Amino acid sequence: MNQASDSKAARRNFLKTFSAGVGASLLSPHLASARALGANDRIRLGAIGTGGRMRGLLNHAKNQSDADIVALCDVYQPNLERAATTLNLTGFKQFKDYRALLDDKSIDAVVIATPDHWHVKITADAVAAGKDVYVEKPITHTLEEGARIIKAVEASKRVVQVGMQQRSWAHFIDGKKIIDEGTLGQITTVRMWWYQNYAASGHSNKLAYDKLDQKAWLGNAPAQELTPQKFFWWRWYWNFGGGALTDLMCHWIDVVHWYTGATTPLTATAVGNRYVLDWECPDTINCVLEYPKNFTASYHGTMSSSIDDGGLELRGTKGTMKLDRERLVVYPEAGAGFSRAGDAKHSMLIESKGDGTATHIRNFLDCVKSRKTPTADIRVAVEAARAAHIGNLALKQERKVRWNAQQAKLES
Repeated sequence: MNQASDSKAARRNFLKTFSAGVGASLLSPHLASARALGANDRIRLGAIGTGGRMRGLLNHAKNQSDADIVALCDVYQPNLERAATTLNLTGFKQFKDYRALLDDKSIDAVVIATPDHWHVKITADAVAAGKDVYVEKPITHTLEEGARIIKAVEASKRVVQVGMQQRSWAHFIDGKKIIDEGTLGQITTVRMWWYQNYAASGHSNKLAYDKLDQKAWLGNAPAQELTPQKFFWWRWYWNFGGGALTDLMCHWIDVVHWYTGATTPLTATAVGNRYVLDWECPDTINCVLEYPKNFTASYHGTMSSSIDDGGLELRGTKGTMKLDRERLVVYPEAGAGFSRAGDAKHSMLIESKGDGTATHIRNFLDCVKSRKTPTADIRVAVEAARAAHIGNLALKQERKVRWNAQQAKLES
């Protein structure tokens, strides 16, 4: 075996040890394959998981003047081929095993858009290989993964940006400034919502099993039949995703954390059920999170009605802010009184300019070169996912759960 083969084998043995849960502190600088990038250098990107979300991410990355998409990896060949065709890519490398992509030292950074249960494993392997990472949210699939991936990323010194793009979206940044100026006064309640109509959209029943590595797709999930519904709607099955709270509320609760400085709920309650769709996770859910800075945040959502889409509002003693991905509006309180007929008049309106995903990717690429911390770093990502996981545990246990921040665990 030559020296290069010995090096690859050593790193694979390390990654195997890490995935078994023996500590991220074993990460070692000699495993890194990163090259120093100057301001004028082009960043070579590899994509792992080439479904619909990845195609959107790569479309934004392709429009950046200093990024080249040089490799695609997927265990389902039709997804890889569709991504290449849709993005009109040529001259790229193809991989079925993401570890082979990570072994390629010509690749500077990777974009990860796999099912949730793969996020921590591939991110940890990528930073151990010296790659910078853009990974879709939620970063974790379970509560237990949070501390482990923080240690792995911070020990590696790699740049990791998680796909909570509101932090790079101009009018959301404006919202943070408005709140810091005290415009809303004391915030006492936050309402979040997301309504989509999956019931009307349906899904494909055509799954090319002969072009899918089912064992690789399942990864650490229990062995099971991979039906078309599980494959295409994996977010709504507990083995692969976490339903509405990790998929949708995760975005908004991250904004709440960012705006208020409160990063972990004290308690959570949740109710939900499958009223329309035949999934494991509820298609309709309500979750209430109590925070230590004297406010509550509630999430309401259903997957069988799309009116109002998604958004959130923060209500304070001096005013209310309502915002979504299209606009931000502030309504001031008029003063004392028990009734206020008619629509409130806004004092501020800021409309969205562009797609925050584009600026989020731009922030990631800039940080790859500058080595600065990206806007949605690993810690804020773990905190947002943690709130969603705590909500899901309240749902599953059918009780109010309490988080012990000092011991970093749920109280019994």
